[in-house]
Amino acid sequence: MAPRSSPTARRRRLATALRQLRETRKLSCAEVGRAVGWSESKVSRIETGRTGIRADDLDLLLRTYEVDEEMRKALHVLRRQASHRGWWSTYGDALPAWFQGYVGLEDGARSVMIYQGQLVPGLMQTDDYATAVMRAHQPSVAADEIERQLAARAARQALLTSSDALEVWTVLDEAVLRRVVGGPETMKPQLQRLREIAGLPNVTLQVLPFAHGAHAAMGTSFIHLKFPEPGDADIVYIEDLTSSQYLEEPEDIERYSLVADHLRASALPPEASTSFIKCIADAMS
Repeated sequence: MAPRSSPTARRRRLATALRQLRETRKLSCAEVGRAVGWSESKVSRIETGRTGIRADDLDLLLRTYEVDEEMRKALHVLRRQASHRGWWSTYGDALPAWFQGYVGLEDGARSVMIYQGQLVPGLMQTDDYATAVMRAHQPSVAADEIERQLAARAARQALLTSSDALEVWTVLDEAVLRRVVGGPETMKPQLQRLREIAGLPNVTLQVLPFAHGAHAAMGTSFIHLKFPEPGDADIVYIEDLTSSQYLEEPEDIERYSLVADHLRASALPPEASTSFIKCIADAMS
């Protein structure tokens, strides 16, 4: 089955290919800029995927790199695919600009490993739980804005059950389950939703209990994304209330991969985790 075609992932792939072409020819961004009449920062923005590239600009770069015709055609195809609008662009009014980049990468990922220490991940939230979180962040948020955000979240959640479903491995701290977001009438259905999602063939869900003590990810939550194309390097994504950070350096990826392994080893097995969630839900008044 062909992987999902995310324009964000395609842009990143094109950016990586252009950077590799430059590095193979042992040229700096400044040297390339001088050769084609651009600023060094423009070359850098293209190579980091922060901006797209026009067809004529791409041709200019490829002539500078003396690329053969076969590769030139392949990179132009990639550029056209990268310029398509993803489904999330429809929700530009509901998704912050800094988060749209992540949604595009998630849409093109093969798998994600999520560790969350505070709240249920967006891919697994019920509408009522999500609404309670939104109102906690923005008490004056309008009802129509909530509806738009819920619609965008529902579109993301379709990744869990699509024909080419995203593979998801999630470790939740016990605090996620104990914090009664929106009251018991919201939290109990949310816990039931987690149990249902845990039953999907592409989802593995584990709980890290308080009783297991200190662990390798204390103080942070993160998402580790892997992509279907061999040339697409992993990304670790971290966010706060108003911004996000992408880690792509090999040493960072290695560190977070090790942390993820420790979390999986420290958490309850999947079957015991769903039983743990049920016990918490049953005890909730």
